[in-house]
Amino acid sequence: MRLAILTLAAALFAASAHADVVTDWNVASFDVMTTANVAGAPAARALAIVHVAMADAVNAVQNRHARYAHKGPLQPSASAEVAASSAARSALSALFPPQRARIDAAYAAATSGVPDGPAKEAGVKLGEEAAAAVLADRANDDSAVPDTYRPITTPGNWVPTTPPLTAQYARAKPWGFDNADRFRPGPPPELTSARYARDYNETKDLGGVRSTQRTPAQTEAVKFWSQPNLTLAWYQAARQLGAARQMNLADSARTFALLSAGLANTFIVDWDAKFHYHFWRPITAIRNGDQDNNAATERDAGWVPLNTTPMHPEYPSQASIIAGTASALLAQAVGDANAGPITLADSAEPKLTRQAANLAAMAEEHRQVRIWGGIHFRSSLEASERMGRALAEHMLQTLYTPAR
Repeated sequence: MRLAILTLAAALFAASAHADVVTDWNVASFDVMTTANVAGAPAARALAIVHVAMADAVNAVQNRHARYAHKGPLQPSASAEVAASSAARSALSALFPPQRARIDAAYAAATSGVPDGPAKEAGVKLGEEAAAAVLADRANDDSAVPDTYRPITTPGNWVPTTPPLTAQYARAKPWGFDNADRFRPGPPPELTSARYARDYNETKDLGGVRSTQRTPAQTEAVKFWSQPNLTLAWYQAARQLGAARQMNLADSARTFALLSAGLANTFIVDWDAKFHYHFWRPITAIRNGDQDNNAATERDAGWVPLNTTPMHPEYPSQASIIAGTASALLAQAVGDANAGPITLADSAEPKLTRQAANLAAMAEEHRQVRIWGGIHFRSSLEASERMGRALAEHMLQTLYTPAR
C-alpha cells in the first residue's frame, strides 16, 4: 500500500517535474510514519520537526528567511540541498530509530547527484546541527507527558472507557508562541439558545447514517475526508501548487515549515479548547435532546452519525482549524487564495482521487463534511475557521520572515 501511495504521488506530480528535496522528504516522511504506524498529533509534531529543521538548514546557507531554532553562523559555501537532506535524515532518525535503513535509503537517493567535496561535507554537518537545534527546542514540549485525563462523572455512573486521543497535547508547547490558550475561542452556544437549536437540527438532519437530506455527493465527500486524509491532503496541495509555480528551494522550505508548524499548532490550540469546554458530540446531544431544556431540539433515541465519532470533545473542530490554517498559509505562499486545481489521493486507496477547484473550495468542503458526517455542529466550524485564520496570520507575521 505504501508503494502504491508513493507511485501515485509520483504520477500526480510528474507533469510539473519540479520536485525538490523538501517535497521529496515530505513524501519520505509520510512513508516512514506510515511504516511506524504514527498518525494524528504525534505525526504532525514529527513533520514540523523535520520541515523546520530543513528550513533552518537552508536558510543558514541562503539567508532568505529568519531561522527558528538554529542560531549558528551562516555557511554560504555549504550545499543547501545536502544541508536540507541531512537535517531531514537526522530528525527522522532521532524520532524513528527503527526506520533508519529506510531513512538512509531516502538520503542516499536525495544526495546522489551532489559531488563529494567541501560543500557537501559542510552541508551534512550543517543539517545535523539544524536538526539537533530543533530537537532540543522540542525536547521538553510536554507532548509525551503521561496521559492523566480524568473522565467527568459521578460515582457509579458509566462513562466511555476508551481514553481520549492524545489529551496531553492540550498542554504541549506551541510552535512560535508561548500559550496554547492564545487562540481559544469563546464558549459554544448555550443549550437553550436558538443558535444551538439551529446547529442541532442541521446536524441531526444531514449527518445521520439514515439521513434522507444528505445528497450522494455529500456522502462521497464524507467518505473521502477520513481522518488520515485531513492533513495529508494539504501536503498534497502544497506539493502541487509549489511545483506549478516552480518554487525555489528557500521558498519551498519556508512553505513546508510554516505549513507543518501550523498543522502541529492546530492540534495544540484545538486540544486546549476542547478539554476546556468539554462540549458534547452530536451523538450524545441528539440522543439526549429531551435533556437540554430547549423545546426546539427533539430527541432521536436511535440517531447514529455517518462518521465514526472521534474520541475527544466536539468544540472546536480540528478539521476546521486545519482548513483555516492550511488554506491561509498556502494562499500566502503561492500568492493566490484561488490557486488550483488540486488533485487529492486517498491515503488508504490511492486510486481514489478527488478534485478541488482551488484552495478555498478545498477548505470549504473540508469543513462541511464534519456536519454531513454527523460529528460536529456549525457553530464549532465557524469558531474554528476563525481560529485557524488567526493562527496562520500570527505565524506569517512572526516565523520565517524575510532576512533581508
